[in-house]
Amino acid sequence: MHNPPDESAIRRRAADAGQDHVFRFWADLSGYGRRRLLEQLAEIDFRQLGRLIERHVRHPEPENLPADLQPAPFIPLPTTDAQRRERCHMRGRGDRLIAAGKVAAFTVAGGQGTRLGYNGPKGAFRVGPVSERPLFQVFAEGILAVRRASGAAIPWYVMTSETNDQATRDFFAEHDYFGLPRGDVLFFRQGMMPAVDFKGRLILSAPDSLARSPDGHGGSLLALARRGMLADMADRGIEHISYWQVDNPLVPPLDPVFLGYHADAGSDMSSKMARKRDPFEKLGNFCLSGDRLHVIEYSDMPDDLAEQTDGEGRLRFEAGSIAIHILARRFVERLTAGGEFALPFHRAEKKIPYVDEAGETVTPDEPNGVKFEMFVFDALPLAENPVVLEIDRAREFSPVKNAQGEDSPATARRDMVRLAADRLEAAGVAVPRDNTGEPTVQVEISPLAARTGEELKRVCADRGLTEIAGDTYIGPA
Repeated sequence: MHNPPDESAIRRRAADAGQDHVFRFWADLSGYGRRRLLEQLAEIDFRQLGRLIERHVRHPEPENLPADLQPAPFIPLPTTDAQRRERCHMRGRGDRLIAAGKVAAFTVAGGQGTRLGYNGPKGAFRVGPVSERPLFQVFAEGILAVRRASGAAIPWYVMTSETNDQATRDFFAEHDYFGLPRGDVLFFRQGMMPAVDFKGRLILSAPDSLARSPDGHGGSLLALARRGMLADMADRGIEHISYWQVDNPLVPPLDPVFLGYHADAGSDMSSKMARKRDPFEKLGNFCLSGDRLHVIEYSDMPDDLAEQTDGEGRLRFEAGSIAIHILARRFVERLTAGGEFALPFHRAEKKIPYVDEAGETVTPDEPNGVKFEMFVFDALPLAENPVVLEIDRAREFSPVKNAQGEDSPATARRDMVRLAADRLEAAGVAVPRDNTGEPTVQVEISPLAARTGEELKRVCADRGLTEIAGDTYIGPA
């Protein structure tokens, strides 16, 4: 049983910060409502909030780009025998790290499926084109397949949000953790930040509740420390953290090639990149300023830089960030040490529903306040020896962000089918295609059936599969 919040102390802190207006409905609140408001206020670091208000609300300054931005170097996809041998060597190094129990999986999964028309955690959204496997199951099977191949106990840390924490835990329990040991799947909640109006006053979303939002994907690193996950990793001997966001069903949860390059460089933080489809694709841009690696958001990149080309007509700033990283555990410990997190907050002007003086909810038509959020890529300029590795986006990147159009369930399922068809043909299985080369049937492969091309050849041979006649899911035996 938690002790009740100290009302007098919380009132005093709020008053000292000039925020005591949040108690204006106090007399009308139930006991539950009073406790809810006090608990939310108790979580606020008012000194930090005051600094953020001064810097980002009362005296905001534009976030100027460095004047010396240059395209960041990256390790390209292999085109020569020497490069393929190097990747093979790095794969071996990564496999050894996994087998030694030095690697953890980490999924940022605080989002809801609202934009997809789905009521629930985004990770529970069914994305499998044939199996209808949810995103969480796609990742779980990838991790389980690596566990079985390596013999290692690989922990999976799943960051939820206040909105979906219980629903996520229940979803995993209902599915028996998709075959993973319960003790190796660890859930923890992301931090929340209050929103303020343009005068720096806390906004109430209801008479008994502050307007709050998650503190951004950069807050995931702080949450690892505050929720005890870094300590758990240290106890398990984890040295490297494989990070990805919940919306990409093609991501390899534990990529030994990526791990090998990361470890070989002695990198604090490494990143995967995809070549941008066009200058204004909504991907961050990997750039150098001095000798420091940065990601410049697509919305902040000046058009003249985004459109620059080299002598061969290719984009100069072509390396797009796809939110896949490996972080050294000790690096995250340094970022979160001493009680002061190293990553900065950013200002985001938003339309924030609020209650008026009569206690009625108002949904504004224009931005009326500021949310504070952190970006995980802000850790890159602080990292030593960062590595940027190019991926084949057809094999590793097809996010589910929008209900329709690009980066939607339809395009993700299309890309899952294309990848499975290519793998089957490489294994000697005929897949029907139309005159544009698109598969005319739905095919899908679970990593529990086959992780590698050689495994897929054996599975197809054992099952007598020489051609695909209709929609086919190749799952575990």
